[in-house]
Amino acid sequence: MNATLDQGRRGFLRHSALLGGGLVLGAYLRDADSANAATARIARPDAAGGQNTTALPDFKPNAFIRIAPSGVVTLVSKQPEIGQGIKTSLPMVIAEELEVDWKDVVIVQGDLDPVYGSQSAGGSTSTPNNYDNFHKLGATARTLLVQAAAQTWRVPVAECEAARSAVHHRSSKRRLGYGELVALAATLPVPEGDAVVLKDPARYTLLGQRIGGVDNAAIVSGKPLFGIDIKLPGMLYAVYEKSPAFGGKVVRANLDAVKALPGVRDAFVVEGGDGDLRGLLPGVAIVADSTWAAFSARRQLKVVWDEGAVANESWAGHAVKAAELGGKPGAVTLRRDGDAAAALQGAAKRVEAAYSYPFISHASFEPQNCTAWFKDGQLALWAPTQNPGAGQNLVAATLGIPKEAITLHITRSGGGFGRRLSADYIVEAAAIARRVPAPVKLTWSREDDLRHDHYRAGGFHFLRGGLDAQGRVVAWHNHFVTFGNPVEREGKKMLQPGAGASLNGDEFPGRWVANCLLEQTPLESGIPMGPWRAPGSNVFAWVFHSFIDELAHAAGQDPLAFRLALLGDKDVVPASDPRALPYHVGRMKGVLKLAAEKAGWGRKLPRGKGQGIAFHFSHRGYVAQVAEVSVSKEGVLKVDRVVVAADVGAQIVNLSGAENQVQGSVIDGISALYQELDIDHGRVVQSNFHEYPILRMTEAPPRIESHFLKTPFPVTGLGEPAFPPVAPAVCNAIFAATGHRVRQLPLSRTDLRWS
Repeated sequence: MNATLDQGRRGFLRHSALLGGGLVLGAYLRDADSANAATARIARPDAAGGQNTTALPDFKPNAFIRIAPSGVVTLVSKQPEIGQGIKTSLPMVIAEELEVDWKDVVIVQGDLDPVYGSQSAGGSTSTPNNYDNFHKLGATARTLLVQAAAQTWRVPVAECEAARSAVHHRSSKRRLGYGELVALAATLPVPEGDAVVLKDPARYTLLGQRIGGVDNAAIVSGKPLFGIDIKLPGMLYAVYEKSPAFGGKVVRANLDAVKALPGVRDAFVVEGGDGDLRGLLPGVAIVADSTWAAFSARRQLKVVWDEGAVANESWAGHAVKAAELGGKPGAVTLRRDGDAAAALQGAAKRVEAAYSYPFISHASFEPQNCTAWFKDGQLALWAPTQNPGAGQNLVAATLGIPKEAITLHITRSGGGFGRRLSADYIVEAAAIARRVPAPVKLTWSREDDLRHDHYRAGGFHFLRGGLDAQGRVVAWHNHFVTFGNPVEREGKKMLQPGAGASLNGDEFPGRWVANCLLEQTPLESGIPMGPWRAPGSNVFAWVFHSFIDELAHAAGQDPLAFRLALLGDKDVVPASDPRALPYHVGRMKGVLKLAAEKAGWGRKLPRGKGQGIAFHFSHRGYVAQVAEVSVSKEGVLKVDRVVVAADVGAQIVNLSGAENQVQGSVIDGISALYQELDIDHGRVVQSNFHEYPILRMTEAPPRIESHFLKTPFPVTGLGEPAFPPVAPAVCNAIFAATGHRVRQLPLSRTDLRWS
């Protein structure tokens, strides 16, 4: 990309990328002549899965906005909707600046298209990467409409203003609806410079309100909406059997017997890709007239596998090895400040602890699926994906199909949590479709989803902390033993830590403790790993803020006061890594104090009840939480209340969506405390939800309170920042209630009984 991009308004709208977030904007259809140079048409699968072509022959100032003569405004949502609410919230930003009545707005999901720029949904980046640009899109379209009205009335533009899908002339009280202005607006040149003015946030009428999700009605009424609902004429149905041990290969299978079963059209071996654990793995495909026929035939399938070396892998073996390594120097030094060993030796008090957590699954309620249709050298895909571009790239690279021959339609996803950033299920469907003369839908079973996930990596932390006579932290040492997949680079074998398993040297309390040593050692593993909601932070927060709680109690100090003192008074702590984000101490202390205030922190509770506090900075958001729990003498835990305080910048886009993300994070975070996947002989032992618990409605906290601080900082996403503090807040509350410290997950590994 040319680093000397024209930064003017015209350059902003016409160029394909921006220096900042890299958003590729929809191209205008003319230089200075007409925005109606062509009739825009968008093709998407209808409710039944067929092709429904909606004509939009009207005002199209960019790829995201279309206004019909009827006044209906169609906005394109480019990011995948996985339950985070982005299909509602980002169009709200355009609608706010466009001054359009929300009831006049229709939202359509955009397919994968370079004109939209990045279309991935992960890392809570969708809002911060698009927020400012979407304001400018809406404001530019509004400006064109106001200019069209001014020309119609032959009055100065300054005498006109837009409101509720119309332009008004203040002095004469005249009004023209947007639909009446589209023909003239389409002929106007793109406004430049100061002609486009963004709204004053004090005048927002839509942003910050509670707006229901645009798909809510379809969801609650059970209408076809998700990838698993796609249905095309003449469609066939497929299942795909992979080795129970990760990466195993097919030796032989009873294909002829399976082909003879009722409803089965074909059964064949797929050799797999280049050995990437997250790509196309070897397996056996069964194609049938229905999902039931395919699943039924699978039960008759008999495969002999070459399971490979991974069959020797087990969690028990890894735990023994980690314990051996924990007391030794780490393979990699991530941070070394001062002399941690000497400071520990001279500390007035020393605390040592070992924390561990298992592999867990994403367990999205919609199992992985993809519909593929390969015809005349062209491949069409319908997929619930968080990263459609990665899916297209993987299919092209693995199957040798040119990218320009691959069309990917983005469907709504029934949950993602990072799992659908991978594209293995997409390339599986594509590989099967090349052998089938019809559209084919691949559906994973729940067992497939649990046993062939790309898991949150397990880990082991060996910690030592030192306190001086005043109870201040003077030393911190963490040796993190985690997992890495073997990869080959430049002819050398290396271990690449799993996604979310790389500890950043700037992670709190690094940079706050004068004598700090952070080390990491990988254990070789053939288990595929991938990002899991708030990667890294989801477990690091539990470990670090639980151990900080241990230090606070060892110091005989109030856990809140101890944390505030540890944070100090320096507002911004510079990052040693220039790529890392600065840490605004004032923002973190603000949410800590707010959460404590709203929760009534420090009030006396009877034995068996306790409060715990924790905070964490992740994905640009500052969040603190107070959990209140009850633990019966028999050791039964009940989370009674969770108070969340969040600072995610200057504007909450959709209050309903923000509250939903906070509540979902809390429930998901508590659920994860009970989950584990055991690895034996290179395979996952658990098979379904009867062995892998998901929090039930009756087990959820009856009170989850959300409080947002508005601060003069850029707007931040919220799907992940609210997750990390949940586990430490709950576990610290358990300690306050019972005196039992939770250092191993799942919770079932700790006896919570007390007397």
